Amino acid sequence: MTRLVLALAILAAVFAGCGADHGRTVAETEGIYLKIDGLKYQIQMSRYVNPGDVEDSEYLVGVAEDSVTPAADETLFGVWIRVQNESDEPLPAADVWEIHDTQEQVYEPVEIDTDINPFAFEPIDVPPNTVLPLPTSAAGQGPTQGLMLLFKLKTASLQNRPLELNFSTGPEGTTGTYDLDV
Repeated sequence: MTRLVLALAILAAVFAGCGADHGRTVAETEGIYLKIDGLKYQIQMSRYVNPGDVEDSEYLVGVAEDSVTPAADETLFGVWIRVQNESDEPLPAADVWEIHDTQEQVYEPVEIDTDINPFAFEPIDVPPNTVLPLPTSAAGQGPTQGLMLLFKLKTASLQNRPLELNFSTGPEGTTGTYDLDV
């Protein structure tokens, strides 16, 4: 009987796909590592961003004025991520990022000038054996220890949960999906 239970448990794990869903790798919550196209991604944190807050105003340096001030039916939402390349070759970081709500509303990141904002995520080739943000950088030393993607969401979408963060390296890359803690 014990062998039957063990065999059924193994079969269930195999058919569950171990987090894979038709070309997608899924994490049911933030904080879990997802390995996508050779890189390990982790959401350090996600939260609302308040332009009137002293700390948050620093995250908004290099954001166009019309994006910094959301409309009455919008809110700013930041997602801080960590990217690790454990290989001996440089690998491209994901360059497609979207938040999806359950009503098929899709949001792309607000553009941030990465030349003047040390906290902004930039889709670069991640050097071999490197973690981004670099531990010696402002983002690596900051409270989130992640690089930020900034989104402007309709407040109605906050009721249409779960919100999913989907990302990939171009249209041919594997898609990673996180359920955001909102």
